Amino acid sequence: MSSKGPGLFSDIGKRSRDILTKDYNSDQRFTISSSTNSGLDLNSTLLKSRGLSCGDVVTQIKHNNKTLHFKVDTESSVLTTFTVTDFVPSAKVLASIRLPDYKSGKVEVQYLHDHAGFTSAIDLNSKPSIDFSATIGTPGIAFGAETSYSTGVGKFTKYNAGVCLKLPSSIASVILADKGDSMKVSYLRDLERLNGGAVVGEISRKFSTNENTLTVGCSYVVDPRTTVKVKLNNHGNLGTLLQHELTHKSFLTISGAFETKALEKSPKFGFSLLLKP
Repeated sequence: MSSKGPGLFSDIGKRSRDILTKDYNSDQRFTISSSTNSGLDLNSTLLKSRGLSCGDVVTQIKHNNKTLHFKVDTESSVLTTFTVTDFVPSAKVLASIRLPDYKSGKVEVQYLHDHAGFTSAIDLNSKPSIDFSATIGTPGIAFGAETSYSTGVGKFTKYNAGVCLKLPSSIASVILADKGDSMKVSYLRDLERLNGGAVVGEISRKFSTNENTLTVGCSYVVDPRTTVKVKLNNHGNLGTLLQHELTHKSFLTISGAFETKALEKSPKFGFSLLLKP
């Protein structure tokens, strides 16, 4: 499923979020991934977080436009997701359930058009929540909104709105969230001197508390296999990340978090190792 249109609501501000949040962590994660030409993918992950260890095994089977995804974790939870792409042009259907919670079933439909993108999801239980999002525009400018209605309480539990403007080397976005109580404005600029990297500035405001947070960050492509990211906010929280491709699709990611205004606090470090033979 592909489209040259405005994309989905979740795509608004995504590149900025990726630079400021993606792959930053203070955990230790080790993943082994393998795949076959028949469309079978296997992933096994061990995670240590806050002194606790857990793990999961993921199996993914692809056949034509269908994908079956199983995830079993150490808490005896099984997540099953079935995806059908392009069952009609530019549409995708996802059905998921997490066992043993039989009330966790959910069905989602995504549709992409050259001038619009829609998603609709409903829980498969007696009092479902209904999620809906819509985006209209072009690849250069998009307007979107999303909402969630709970039939159990009979009211809207979420409604957000956003706008995104894309230029050849920059992206600006504004998102109004938390039922209008918060706003996030971000600006991303691609810079040739960063070898394909970018700089990002983001301002978020919480209206109910008058709290403002300014975050700046950048990504720098050291070489075709190595990327460095740094972020800092006005509260003195500094984050750094190094990601290196060891072999084809095998990555080592090391990240650290520091509080520059509280030097007595120990920094937090995390790493992620993804091996794909």
